Amino acid sequence: MKKIAVIGCGAAGMMAALAAANSGGSVTIFEKNEKPGKKIYITGKGRCNVTNACEVEDYFNYVKRNPRFLYSAVYDFDNRAVMDFFESNGCKLKVERGDRVFPVSDHSSDIIKTLYNAVVKAGVTVVFNANVLSVESSGGVVSALTYSVDDDPITREEFDSIIVCTGGMSYPSTGSTGDGYRFAKDAGHSIKEPLPSLVPFEVKESWCKDLQGLSLKNVGLKLFLSDKGDTKAGNGTGENGGSKKAKKPKAVYDGFGEMLFTHFGISGPLVLTASCHYEKDKLGKVFIDLKPALNEEQLDKRVLRDFEEGLNKHFKNVLGGLFPSKLIPVMIELSGIDPEKPVHEITKEERQAFVKLIKNLPMEITGTRGFNEAIITRGGVNVKEINPSTMESKLVKGLYFAGEVLDVDTETGGFNLQVAWSTGHLSGVSAAEE
Repeated sequence: MKKIAVIGCGAAGMMAALAAANSGGSVTIFEKNEKPGKKIYITGKGRCNVTNACEVEDYFNYVKRNPRFLYSAVYDFDNRAVMDFFESNGCKLKVERGDRVFPVSDHSSDIIKTLYNAVVKAGVTVVFNANVLSVESSGGVVSALTYSVDDDPITREEFDSIIVCTGGMSYPSTGSTGDGYRFAKDAGHSIKEPLPSLVPFEVKESWCKDLQGLSLKNVGLKLFLSDKGDTKAGNGTGENGGSKKAKKPKAVYDGFGEMLFTHFGISGPLVLTASCHYEKDKLGKVFIDLKPALNEEQLDKRVLRDFEEGLNKHFKNVLGGLFPSKLIPVMIELSGIDPEKPVHEITKEERQAFVKLIKNLPMEITGTRGFNEAIITRGGVNVKEINPSTMESKLVKGLYFAGEVLDVDTETGGFNLQVAWSTGHLSGVSAAEE
């Protein structure tokens, strides 16, 4: 019977421990917190978006970095297997909009409880308040780890296999402080720079602060990236504003959904998904389509109709049917049209420019929020140095990695937790093999 250590009692760690124990291993989890699943608890706003019920083949379209690395792990333990596991262990699930899967109770604590109970039932030992200090290897083979519990002396314990499931660096208050990267580096692995992802954008425009708290549903968002200093970045219309020879810029993300204005910029599901396409060394611009159901010609007719119904009104008084009241002053200011101007004096050119503004409300990204507000971490252990068929290190035999510590990340919708379940399961089964 192999003696196996799992570092981290989160989604990947508990699934790895359970798979290893069910495959005949003698398993111990070392968790730095006082209880399991701290990050699971806050996912999905406390509801826990367990996975996504999309077709397995479609799953990889939502993986932004290194999707092919996940083929073996996901096909070995896919979203249906995850759903079957929780259902068969008494946690009923439901599928919501976008194929997002949640517990029927809407309580993430039920996911944690179900998983942890299965771990304990499988005979896994769990050591809480355990600070793992180092992972040791000898002759290219993993050998032991050192740890301390509370104020106790440092303990060194030998293991046949060690699975690192420490997470990334997002939400560090849950214990994700980058420990796994240190263990990986000590073993000779390279680390792709960890960056916040699925995270709000900070923007240059000061008017965003005036809209703080305003939520917009059913809007479009396009994200354009260009080299800093390049004046030919997209303007949201498919035109580049530069020379005729320059290629039209292409949006790196084009989505539809809900967003929120904040004191620093923009957030909400649509923005979080766009953020995983953002590159910090590029100039980023977003364009919000406030009326995505209408093309410019249809929207122009709609605006013209509103203008005709209020011919003798001032411009500021005919926009109530187009925008929330909080947005009206900002749209007037950006349009450049005098708010007191009678509607019948607004020119065709002014009206059409206003329509373009509605379809392409521009903002320049100055950066993202930090790890404290990031749902996940982009970057991590270089997957070229990990065997995708087992999750074992190619550099140190018996050392495995699973979950967010790896350089794999996805869009929102339950896809990231599926990475944890799949890689955790595969690493556990592999680590227990004799």
